[in-house]
Amino acid sequence: MPHLPFYPPDSSFCPDRHAEEPTMPYPNMVTLRQEFERPIVADIPGTVRRTLESLALEKRIRPGQTVALTAGSRGIANIAVILRETVRFLRQLGAEPFIVPAMGSHGGATAEGQRRVLESYGITEAFVEAPIRASMDVVSLGTTAEGYPVMLDRFASEADHIGVIGRVKPHTGFHGPIESGLLKMLMIGLGKHAGATRYHRILLEQPYDQVVRSVARHILARKSVPFGLAIVENAYDETALIEAVPPERFEQREEQLLQLARRWLPRLPWSQADLLIVDEIGKEISGSGMDTNVVGRKRALKSASDIPQPEMRLIFVRHLSEKTHGNATGIGLADFTTARLVRRMDYRATVINCLTAGYPAGAFIPVYFETDREVLDAALSIVAPDDPSSARVLRIRNTLRLEIVQASEACWKAGPPQTRCATIEPPRPLTFDADGNLPPLAFACT
Repeated sequence: MPHLPFYPPDSSFCPDRHAEEPTMPYPNMVTLRQEFERPIVADIPGTVRRTLESLALEKRIRPGQTVALTAGSRGIANIAVILRETVRFLRQLGAEPFIVPAMGSHGGATAEGQRRVLESYGITEAFVEAPIRASMDVVSLGTTAEGYPVMLDRFASEADHIGVIGRVKPHTGFHGPIESGLLKMLMIGLGKHAGATRYHRILLEQPYDQVVRSVARHILARKSVPFGLAIVENAYDETALIEAVPPERFEQREEQLLQLARRWLPRLPWSQADLLIVDEIGKEISGSGMDTNVVGRKRALKSASDIPQPEMRLIFVRHLSEKTHGNATGIGLADFTTARLVRRMDYRATVINCLTAGYPAGAFIPVYFETDREVLDAALSIVAPDDPSSARVLRIRNTLRLEIVQASEACWKAGPPQTRCATIEPPRPLTFDADGNLPPLAFACT
């Protein structure tokens, strides 16, 4: 990767924030609480033990054998506890488990960067009670019958067994019977930077479902993968299901679990709006920074979804999350952002991630201003120039946390909300702090 110069914004790049305050009539915003299905796993350790026991793994894993356990870069609820309990279970079998970062090019495509990503999720050697073996080295496992190259993390390849642990959910760029889950973890996660780069190039031309099945089958035929641990979350970013899956059922069960995950996915109360305000994006929130299943704007890939998408005329992203470590992948989906977000970008990590995915536009920096007020003035002048107060505006914390949403009064004129909603704050005008920025979204952190 060549040196990537980046010049952070200063005041000379932005309009004069001290100019005379506009008299724009901002929309009145109503604060809503959405209600979604809420299945939840109350006993995480016990559930992990019981589901692993159901596979009789003592028949597949012998004492003294090593087991590489995958740990990805997504912010999976309770992932550190799930990994620790899996480690404890395997030790009871006499096995020697260890953790392998399985996240493609994330963490700046460096071993130390990937280790830091895991640490930010509480996945440390001390907590999970197992070594973490991080490397960007891969070994070649040849090519599939269809001609796809197969690469696997060196440490995982050298282990006696591989345990695949991952979340099953709709993918942000592909649509099909299998999307994000155990098979993708085998292909992209354990493919590291080298493999992820090759696969994403292939996926520009080949159907995702075909490629991920082919590569996963190739790995399963050549490496011992005695189990997968599939995780499904509810709309509240909570663990809804943990299930151990034998390798011969990976494909069938993942298809079934994807349907559950799709049903439990959080949604916006309206599928169309003039302006969507997203308080934060980040890699732990979605691989694309913000989930395109929620906000729309899926890019046109060979396997892109033909399911009707949400339609947001403009999107304004205010911040990066703390846990994304400056990786602003997906900022290119937005139309507006702030200078403070641009200053926090790790430009190199963002570009590497987006180039690996074959989607450089994901790193494109949209129009930005110094303050939220200036962004809103510009956005509202586009979507509702005659009467900004009539704009259909939605505001969310991020695409994982949609229980609290703010909606302008104009949204109801287009029809009732499509989800169960309760009003928790009556209509109030948008307000700004002394710096011209929006205050934190009420109740968003509860």
